[in-house]
Amino acid sequence: MSKKSKIFLSGVVEGFYGRPWTMSQRKELFRREQKWGLNAYLYAPKDDYKHRMYWRDLYSLEEADQLMTLISAAKERNVEFIYALSPGLDITFSNPKEVAALKRKLRQVREFGCRSFALLFDDIETEMCSSDKEAFSSFAEAQVTLSNEVFLHLDEPHTFLFCPTDYCAAFCTPSVPLSAYLKTVGEKLNAGIDVLWTGPKVVSQDISVSSIDEVSAVLRRPPVIWDNIHANDYDPQRLFLGPFKNRPTELLPKLRGVLTNPNCEFEPNFVAIHTLATWCKSSYAQKDVPMDGNDGSDYNPHDALQLALTEWLVEFNRANQPDGSGARGSKRDEEEPMQTDGYEPGPKDNPLYTAEPLTLADLTLLAELFYLPYEHGPTALVMLQELHWLRSDHESEKSEEWRRRAEKFDDMCGAVVQMFNRLSNVPNRIILYDLYNYICDIKSGVTMAKAYVKTLGGHTPHPALALSDDPEPWGFRGALSGEFQRMLPSHGNRDLFRSPLATRVYTIRPCTPKDQPEVMKIFKEMQTETQQKIELVGDRLVEGHVTPTQNCSLILDDASGVCGYVFALSDAKTAMTKAQYPETMLQDFPSVMALQIHSKVPDHDAAKRLILQALSALRDSGSKGVFSEFRSNDRRMFDFLKTLNVFQVLNVEGLPTNLVMMGTKL
Repeated sequence: MSKKSKIFLSGVVEGFYGRPWTMSQRKELFRREQKWGLNAYLYAPKDDYKHRMYWRDLYSLEEADQLMTLISAAKERNVEFIYALSPGLDITFSNPKEVAALKRKLRQVREFGCRSFALLFDDIETEMCSSDKEAFSSFAEAQVTLSNEVFLHLDEPHTFLFCPTDYCAAFCTPSVPLSAYLKTVGEKLNAGIDVLWTGPKVVSQDISVSSIDEVSAVLRRPPVIWDNIHANDYDPQRLFLGPFKNRPTELLPKLRGVLTNPNCEFEPNFVAIHTLATWCKSSYAQKDVPMDGNDGSDYNPHDALQLALTEWLVEFNRANQPDGSGARGSKRDEEEPMQTDGYEPGPKDNPLYTAEPLTLADLTLLAELFYLPYEHGPTALVMLQELHWLRSDHESEKSEEWRRRAEKFDDMCGAVVQMFNRLSNVPNRIILYDLYNYICDIKSGVTMAKAYVKTLGGHTPHPALALSDDPEPWGFRGALSGEFQRMLPSHGNRDLFRSPLATRVYTIRPCTPKDQPEVMKIFKEMQTETQQKIELVGDRLVEGHVTPTQNCSLILDDASGVCGYVFALSDAKTAMTKAQYPETMLQDFPSVMALQIHSKVPDHDAAKRLILQALSALRDSGSKGVFSEFRSNDRRMFDFLKTLNVFQVLNVEGLPTNLVMMGTKL
């Protein structure tokens, strides 16, 4: 079958760490996928021990029966069931017995009716055992050789996925285009096997068309996106109910598919999966990307979210209990709540409690409070802005503006509490129980914030909410993890809303002879970390053998002393003992810069200011470009510099394999 005839994969990967979904939840997922026009499900729960840890073990009769039922249920809903195995924790690639065990396991699953498969090598150690080092030239070659053999053994399944160990751009050394690992995968992996990719990062804020073009060129095929934008298995306090976004629909013709790896809790994924389905049906799902149900509409994240929440509201009002009572289509949700014994309160008695119905506005608020990993929803952001202003300007709390904004904040907090109360009384208890810990936590947080603003305004809060030196446990973030985080220098530096305060005070100043011992200490620490013996032009600047250009010898220090340096020379050739680099490179990048930032520096802005100041001095000297050399295993500095977005990796022919060149035009 030709490559072009493959159907665009769209759906869900159950690939998170934590409690796997139940069989009934997976069947409900298939029903929803069919209804919304999605067509794939990748079975890869990390905590299914026969999927990962004990991948060699065959399934028991009872387990086999469950899997056969599940595969059949997917087929009935026109959902492609893709069975994944993760043997990378301990497989010996060169051992024929290991290869035979892998084939035996997948053959068993094929006998269950499965026709699509995946081999996953994510989140594993990259060091090969001695036997594999003797048999293969690289880790990538070992994985590719095994995958190709299994693919052919299974008679070339129509869908066969491969998850690389370097599955995002951040993992590629030194970059995606220059990654030896990805190059091997692209050149040697069978063309019938598709490759999974998460984007620029493990959890990618954005996935651009240019980034997909870049990785597709190296892989020699369009990737299948394994999208972690709604994954929450890395933090039990987070839940993501925002829409599928920051993935332009122009990506659709350039991909083999998109699979979302969503929240661990099943029910809250209604929004994630629904909005993905809407995205897949946008106007860019053209005829060369076959998809059922393409309505040709453009994708708008806000509209997609409202569409999903409107449909989800119906599910909330459907009576459903964990014990299975309250079947789909029940009329119970249309009935009034029953009161026992026919009690009727008297004219002076308390009226009976009546649960208020959940509204679309409540669900919109819920989604905006638990939005996306890199972004708060609009209402959440306004609440943070108001609290920040009220706290900063509390000395003028008697002003009319302060009182007005305090009242506005109080109303917003009240809406959160109202949402909590309405959610707590919905007929569908299954959805509620998946949400309860999260909504209870946010209710507690806004209640404390509300009491704090009351205190600023001169009011006395309830004793249980008073801010004191000896608060109740709910008055502070508990658990050992919270204690650790508050002690780390980077605590809060990735908050989505924060006041502009640096974690330390840094000084950028000219280097003096007295700084040389501290500079050499950092320099030698870097050499110890990398353990690569290679002569760099920049080393001569650091060691004092060559004098840097005027104003290009700078130190970054804090209260503890020197924590970074930059030395630059406008004409790099004057520091070379031989023709080390191609003349074509030196024409565009005539200057050299040696830099190191100590690992104790968490504030990227300070490091960026240091580098930009040196670049400005080079520009004033007449330079049109600068390069900087790094030993190839200096991974910490690669990652650090990538976040600064100042230098780009240079593709220079003839460089030693243990040398990476970065640079920028001036």
